[in-house]
Amino acid sequence: MVSKTTTGVTHYHVQKKRRAEFIEEWRKYRKTVIRKKDVVMHDTARGMRCGVYIGRDGDSPTRTMDALVHEIDAGATSTIHRHSWDAMLFIVEGAGWTEVDGARHHWKPWDAIHLPAWAWHRHGNEGDRPARFMSYSSEPMLDTFGMSVLEDRGHEDFSKLPPRPPYSPGIPGDDPYSRRLRRLAGEQKKRRNGRIHTSYDDIELLATPRGTRTKFLVDRAIGNEASGITQVMIQFAPGKTQSLHRHPGEAWLYVVEGYGHSFMGTAPDNGQHYKWEKGDLIVVDHFLWHQHFNDDPKNQARLVRIHMFDSVLETMRALMDPVVLFEEAQDTLVSMQEISQIDWPDDKRPNK
Repeated sequence: MVSKTTTGVTHYHVQKKRRAEFIEEWRKYRKTVIRKKDVVMHDTARGMRCGVYIGRDGDSPTRTMDALVHEIDAGATSTIHRHSWDAMLFIVEGAGWTEVDGARHHWKPWDAIHLPAWAWHRHGNEGDRPARFMSYSSEPMLDTFGMSVLEDRGHEDFSKLPPRPPYSPGIPGDDPYSRRLRRLAGEQKKRRNGRIHTSYDDIELLATPRGTRTKFLVDRAIGNEASGITQVMIQFAPGKTQSLHRHPGEAWLYVVEGYGHSFMGTAPDNGQHYKWEKGDLIVVDHFLWHQHFNDDPKNQARLVRIHMFDSVLETMRALMDPVVLFEEAQDTLVSMQEISQIDWPDDKRPNK
C-alpha cells in the first residue's frame, strides 16, 4: 500500500498559530506603572471593597501572581473563605486583624501576613477609620494548571468548618511510593507550621551593596512557608538609587511612600524612564534591565518588592541553564564604605 502525503492543519501549524496569538494578546495587557488613581474600587460580597492593580479579574491577565487592593470599614468583618493557592498581604494603612485557621493576628501599617493554601481566613477592622491592604497571590499559576479552587462560607463560625485537606503520613520502605509518601507528608507538615504574621518592627533593616536598606516581610528566610512568593521592604535614601540589574518573570514594586522614577530597557544604555509616586505599582517584565531612583532630595522613598523567585524563576533558571537569567551591572554596586556614608533617615512607620 502506498501512502500519500497530506498538508492539512497539522499540530505544527496549530501550535505555531496558538503561540503567536497568545503573545500578541498578552502584549496588550502590559503596563510599566499602574497608577493608584486608575484602580477602581468595587463593593464585594465579602463586606469589603476591592480593586485590581493587575490580574485576570481586572481584565489584565498575569501568569504567576496577581495584585489587588482591599479596603475594610471601621467595625466591619469580612466573610470567611479559603482557596487552593497561597497569598500574602501588605498593610498600607489602618489597624485590624486577620484570622487564619481560627488564630487571630493583629496588624497595623507595614506589617505582612502570609495566607497558606487551604487556610480559612477573614479580616476585621478594629480601628476608627477604613483600613487598606494590598494582596498578592499565586492564583494565576494555579489557574494555569486548572487547580484554582475558592470556597466562601459567609460568616460561619470557624469551629464548624472543615479542616485543610487531609494527607497520608509516611510509611517505612525505600520503594518510590513510600519515599513519595514521606516526602509529601513532611512537606505538608512544614508548610502548615510556617510563619503567618510579620510585624514590621520585628525585622532589622539592613544596608545592601545595591545602595538600599531592606528587610524581609514574607520569605522562607524568616520562616514563611510559601509557594515562592516573597515580599521585601526597600528603603531608598534621599536622592539615591538602586543598582542596575535584570531578570525574567513578573516582579512588582508597590510604592509605599515617596516618589521617583525607574529606568527600563533592552540594554543598560537603551531604555525609557517611568515616573511613579505613592500608591503606584511598578511592573518589571520582559527580562528588562531596570534601576529605580528616589527623586526626592530630602526624604526617603520606600518600595515593597514582590516576586516568585524561589519557585517559578528558579524553575526557569534550571530549565534554561546555562543561559544566565539574573544579571547585575557590577559597576553600579556600592562598597560598604559608600554605604556607611549614606545619611539614612529614621526608620519610622505610621501608627495607623
